[in-house]
Amino acid sequence: MKSVRIVNYTKKIKGNIILDNINYTFEKGKIYGIIGRNGSGKTMLLRAICGLIFPDNGEVYIDDKQLHKDISFPDNCGVIIENSELLPNFSGFENLKILSKIKKTASDNDIIFALETVGLEPQNKKKVKAYSLGMKQRLSIAQAIFENPELLLMDEPTNALDEKGVDMIRNILQKFRDNDAIVLIASHN
Repeated sequence: MKSVRIVNYTKKIKGNIILDNINYTFEKGKIYGIIGRNGSGKTMLLRAICGLIFPDNGEVYIDDKQLHKDISFPDNCGVIIENSELLPNFSGFENLKILSKIKKTASDNDIIFALETVGLEPQNKKKVKAYSLGMKQRLSIAQAIFENPELLLMDEPTNALDEKGVDMIRNILQKFRDNDAIVLIASHN
């Protein structure tokens, strides 16, 4: 993936303008920070880029393919968006194994590597519903990276993480940048 281009993107919800004529191009091999207060539209911008909302005006292009016209969703995209839930009655490994069956691009070794990268034990049989908030956040990060995406969208990825977890996120983001991914991070901090 070479670029994500947002052109004249406007989104209204219940008469309120959430995104107002956004224009920007995100390029491979870079990390972008989207910073703003709560309710400023950061999450909605990520939702727009990954195709989860439709614009009232404007377009999103993924390598010159128009979202919702040429493609429904970006290929090879990893996402953490607020309030995403994994299956509570399955382990972390089982959750990622189930997700891996959708695109069939990740092996068991990819899942194990992602879990170890975020500091979770792949063999741990503990169900996600018994995870701490920090463990759930680490699993969400593993879910976003286990298929080695070229576009990584992360909404508040450091929520509930301790200092060691924040350092882990930095290392992950740098590795993706160094592998020519497009990395977008939304944060109020």
